[in-house]
Amino acid sequence: MVTGGSHGHRAPRLFGRERPVHEALGGRQAADIILWRRKEVSASILGVATAAYGLFEVAEYHFLTLSCYAAMIAMLTFFIWTNASAFLNLPVPRIPETVLSERATRQVILGLHRRLNWLVHRLYGIACGQDLKMFILTVVSLYIGSVFASCFSSLTLLYLVVVCVMTVPALYERYEHEVDHLVARGSHDLRGHLAKMDSGVLRKIPRGKGATNANGSTNMQAWHRSHAS
Repeated sequence: MVTGGSHGHRAPRLFGRERPVHEALGGRQAADIILWRRKEVSASILGVATAAYGLFEVAEYHFLTLSCYAAMIAMLTFFIWTNASAFLNLPVPRIPETVLSERATRQVILGLHRRLNWLVHRLYGIACGQDLKMFILTVVSLYIGSVFASCFSSLTLLYLVVVCVMTVPALYERYEHEVDHLVARGSHDLRGHLAKMDSGVLRKIPRGKGATNANGSTNMQAWHRSHAS
């Protein structure tokens, strides 16, 4: 198993980060779920996403139709359960407190607001031209994302995002050393090939008239100085 470079030192981490993967993802319950440290919740999220994708995209059910069917089944179940509880000595069904918890709902909304606010400020700073390289990279990335998104439906794209979020970070945390080593070696080789290509291309670029005249005047001045001396 690859654990580092050829000299035994650790390869630089992906994206130049210094913190572990769990801390980079926030270090809270969301990070635990994404990294499969709460396997039941992670498996449930992935299973629900797969089932929803299969129903809406593969089976082509409409969301409103399926929601109405689910509501009707739930209401019939609660109706029968409530009326039969008096005869069968069963407890009356109740909605769990966590479903309608105001605190949990507020935390989710505030978390989404913070991340959206950070994203807007980040895009605003890039759009103001503070970093030209980052501006060009962001525009190109958005264009590539738009082209990629046009190849899939919105539901398929959302499902791919969920699958990637629930699998890629966990796999990277498990094989972090190997991935960092391969990425570092690939980046080094790519920079070397680009440097060779740039130097080879630049040497083969024909000089324009301005460069030729400048070289010619320089050579003539050198010839006059040599003859004057």
